[in-house]
Amino acid sequence: MKSAFLKAGHLPTLIACFAYFDLSFMVWVILGPMAVLIANDLGLNPGQKGLMVAVPVLAGALLRIVNGILVGQLHPRLTGIIMQLIVIAGLIGAWLIDIQSFQQMLILGVVLGVAGASFAIALPMVSYWYPPEHQGMALGLAGAGNSGTVLASLFVPGLAVALGWHNVLGLAALPLIAVFVLFFFTAKNSPQCPPPKSLADYGRILKSGDAWLLMFFYSISFGGFVGLSSFLPIYFHDQFGLAPIKAGYFTAACVFAGSFARPFGGALADRIGGTRSLAFVYLLVAGILFTIARGALSVQATLVLLIVGMSALGMGNGAVFQLVPQRFRQDVGLMTGLVGMTGGVGGFYLAASLGYAQQYTGSYAFGFSVFAGMAVVAFLGIMRVRPRWRREGTTLATARI
Repeated sequence: MKSAFLKAGHLPTLIACFAYFDLSFMVWVILGPMAVLIANDLGLNPGQKGLMVAVPVLAGALLRIVNGILVGQLHPRLTGIIMQLIVIAGLIGAWLIDIQSFQQMLILGVVLGVAGASFAIALPMVSYWYPPEHQGMALGLAGAGNSGTVLASLFVPGLAVALGWHNVLGLAALPLIAVFVLFFFTAKNSPQCPPPKSLADYGRILKSGDAWLLMFFYSISFGGFVGLSSFLPIYFHDQFGLAPIKAGYFTAACVFAGSFARPFGGALADRIGGTRSLAFVYLLVAGILFTIARGALSVQATLVLLIVGMSALGMGNGAVFQLVPQRFRQDVGLMTGLVGMTGGVGGFYLAASLGYAQQYTGSYAFGFSVFAGMAVVAFLGIMRVRPRWRREGTTLATARI
């Protein structure tokens, strides 16, 4: 099996895309682990802190559609080269000008969103190289690049304390340059690259109610994952008084759990069905967030609940993408862009709402409670659509809904 996989595609491209995705995700959420230090230096209020870490998430979500179109027009390799250069230049520029205002930080957040949109380049580039029987393994390995969020939580707080957060922005460009060199010399476009897709193709997909349902489901699972990944360093510091480095370690534990659980979520969905798996995920997440919203737990108990909750969200991410090819077998690429976009929008909402909840109510309870309520709505949506999807069957004879 291993030998067949190695012969099936293009291993250098797979390695380059994993590295590109991994380091891009690290940079995408880099403001979260430094948010406490940045807020102190720039005098940010809770709402501004939430918005600062939320803007890269939203920009990354919207730019996934842009990248999806560019991949069709320019092919993945050239699109990846252009986007990596934009992020590297943005980080070096931010370091050189020495950011001194909230507005400049938001502009940087948009540039970091370009890194978050790497999802729409790296995964299709790998997918085009591999036949159907090896898609799961290939995309699982490439998609493991979301572990870059763990790297940010583990190492960025300590570097920011030791060197200053301004210098960390410049330092972050160095591994990106190394990955760019690797990508430039080893990644290649597959001969199987599909014909270009247009905005009209997206419009056709958006006429389907099932597309909107899948987009909403992912806005809760991935939105919860990336929103919490960005905001938890702030939450642990403000709610429990943890130092930035310790808050980063706590966040890393939560993010690692969510990243590690994603492939297991896909495997569980294959075994029991994506809708059944998602129903369990949304109920569990809703219960955990409602419990955290009460604010009566110790930091240790909160950490345990968040690790379980992030694991559930990670499994939900895998389950959603088990359902996508069943409902849209001929438009998986288009749906990947749309679903990925709404996942980022959900993350933007969660991170921003937590910040503004703290600013206007003095507590994070309202932000957590509303998102928990949205998880309940997603559960009800899954239960309502499940009978119809099972009745209509699946385009994949061996797959479970």
